[in-house]
Amino acid sequence: MRHRLLIALLLILSGSRLQAQVTGFYALDTIQEISLTFSFSNWDYRLDTSKQGAQGYVLATQCTINGVVFDSVGVKYKGNSSYNQNNVKNPFHIKLDYVKGNQDYEGHQDIKLGNGFKDPSMIREVLGYRILRQYMHASRSNFANVRVNGTLLGLYSNSEDVGKEFSGDHFYSTGNTFFKCNPTYSGGNHPDLVYYGTDSTLYYAKYELQSNSGWGELIDLCDTLKNFTPAIEEILDVDRALWMLAFDNVTVNLDSYIGAIQQNYYLYRDNNGRFNPVVWDLNECFGTFSNTGTGQPLSLQSEINMSPTLHIGDANWPLVVKLLSNPRYKRMYIAHMRTLLDENFANNQYETWAAGLQATIDAAVQADGNKFYTYTQFLGGMTQNVTGMGTTPGISNLMDPRNTYLQAHADFQLVPPGLSNVQPTNASPAYGDTIHITASVTNGTYVRLGYRYLLPDRFTYTQMFDDGAHGDGNASDGVYGAEVICNGGLVQYYVYAENNNAGVFSPARAEHEFHSLSVSTPVLNPGDVVLNEFMAANTSTVTDPSGDYSDWLELHNTSTATMSLNGLYLSDNPLNPIKWAFPSTTTIPAGGYLMVWLDEDEFQPGLHANFKLSAAGESIMIGYANGPVLDSLTFGPQTANISLQRCPNGSGPWTAASASPNAFNTCTVGIQDGSPLALRIYPNPAQTQVRVETVAKQVRVFNGMMQELQLNTSVDAGGFLLDLSGLPQGIYFVQAGKGEVARLVIAR
Repeated sequence: MRHRLLIALLLILSGSRLQAQVTGFYALDTIQEISLTFSFSNWDYRLDTSKQGAQGYVLATQCTINGVVFDSVGVKYKGNSSYNQNNVKNPFHIKLDYVKGNQDYEGHQDIKLGNGFKDPSMIREVLGYRILRQYMHASRSNFANVRVNGTLLGLYSNSEDVGKEFSGDHFYSTGNTFFKCNPTYSGGNHPDLVYYGTDSTLYYAKYELQSNSGWGELIDLCDTLKNFTPAIEEILDVDRALWMLAFDNVTVNLDSYIGAIQQNYYLYRDNNGRFNPVVWDLNECFGTFSNTGTGQPLSLQSEINMSPTLHIGDANWPLVVKLLSNPRYKRMYIAHMRTLLDENFANNQYETWAAGLQATIDAAVQADGNKFYTYTQFLGGMTQNVTGMGTTPGISNLMDPRNTYLQAHADFQLVPPGLSNVQPTNASPAYGDTIHITASVTNGTYVRLGYRYLLPDRFTYTQMFDDGAHGDGNASDGVYGAEVICNGGLVQYYVYAENNNAGVFSPARAEHEFHSLSVSTPVLNPGDVVLNEFMAANTSTVTDPSGDYSDWLELHNTSTATMSLNGLYLSDNPLNPIKWAFPSTTTIPAGGYLMVWLDEDEFQPGLHANFKLSAAGESIMIGYANGPVLDSLTFGPQTANISLQRCPNGSGPWTAASASPNAFNTCTVGIQDGSPLALRIYPNPAQTQVRVETVAKQVRVFNGMMQELQLNTSVDAGGFLLDLSGLPQGIYFVQAGKGEVARLVIAR
């Protein structure tokens, strides 16, 4: 539910800038206070032993975060080069739900803490993530003071875990294929995305599977990248991959895919079937890790002059080779690099952020008796090169001349088209309207519009033309246009233009950011769309697209026009009428039906709400956030595999019957004559008494709402006599034991 509400909130934003101010546990201008308590004094030895063995968690009796106390948490050391058993200050992974599964701090269950290894400035990781989050989904990161058994260990970086919470927030699902791309064994087993054939065992040492399954999907990605590259956009979010490669190259982040080990990223497959790369572990960005895997580690000057197309000719880096060998993808990649440089380094914005971060932690650094560098080296972290654990360049010593080098590079001297005045022809469209998006372009040979209606969706691409036939005004006037049908409550869009040399985006941070246009949708009246049928105890009748037996609801459009459900909500709680929002693109054709699966599996194929129905009875309602309620129903206990449906279809009273999902309600109940519990009821219709013949030991009677009735009953050898004298005329249902159900009509 939380992720659906997040989507609904983001959909009402008038702008497209998603780099909101981070608050709470990861607020950039704060230092978190984290204390661990172990019941034993040799906690460091036990954590070392665990790290060098099975890497399991060691139980801490208590973890306190900013005064909030958690009992029985899991703790282990993490990291590779940043961990050493001789360190007093090692990086931590704290798992709050290790024993108590419901424990979290502001929704976070996994706490990842870095120890500042090889970083005199103490801000590399936090600054790196601060820059990266402007362009792709990335962890929030700040700082924490960490104490163990009352003793201050020192200042740590505190970076958001890339797990289910992260994937739910950013990719709107949590159960899809998920890989951590770090080698699980030594010996050159790098997560390089090279295709090694169909044998999944050839990939086990290179990647860490975080989901229940997915090896076949990873192999498909590698196979497509190598052998079917033109189809790569169907299985990989190429734009996010280009942003990742651009960031790693600009910031000389070589402890990454473009470095020697090709690691420190995640792959999550979203509901569009595409893998999304997520950068991880930035403690050695800005040139600290200097090994490209093609020879000796780079000197500082070599890092400054590192090619923007590093590895473009090396098949061991297929993500680089296959993407940047495509001229359009390369132009997009250089455009992203240009944006990174212009927005962070050419204007010295990164130095302003760095100064603020260092000011925030200054006192904590002085109090850290276990830091790896002196306080003087911390103060000089931007401008001083430090040797010892390898060479760590001053951040600005690297990035200022690197910006100069890249800006003067031949790829950056190529002039992209001019792109401006991106706007819709109608700024206030109604649902279903056809509009055009236009843009002024100079010196361009190809212009493309990307658009979508909902954040989780992928962008649809369509070429824009300057021919006078696409809402663009006169032909050859420098204004390009493309048609969009407003089939959602929003239209989110961006424009990309290129010539034979270079490309440019509007907005510059696309696809991570985009222009947004609100679309007005008509408010439906009660009766236009109705609750038409539902089943609250589906154990063997109807399966959803994933093959599961789930609760379900059928909606019916009673009108003669297609109806949009934009802005409508479903709920099973009158006190929370906006429990689940319909996707803004949802429609029902005239006289048609729509199935909604009520099973809490929101991100499976089809429409899945974030609640289930109770077979013991409850409510269903459909309506707008501030009214009106289009339809509602309160029902009693339900019988397995029998639906409640409107009889006659769409307008009549609710009646129990055999399921007729996505179809006209026939209002009949099937009886399997010849089954052990087959029923024989007579007379039927009845007046004051009826005889039920069955081998079952119990007979139950329900009214049309499937509420069980208490009747006077007598039993003989052949069955039951039921006294109907106290019941009004109508349709009732008789069930033999827990078996078949038959319809009984009382008519007087």
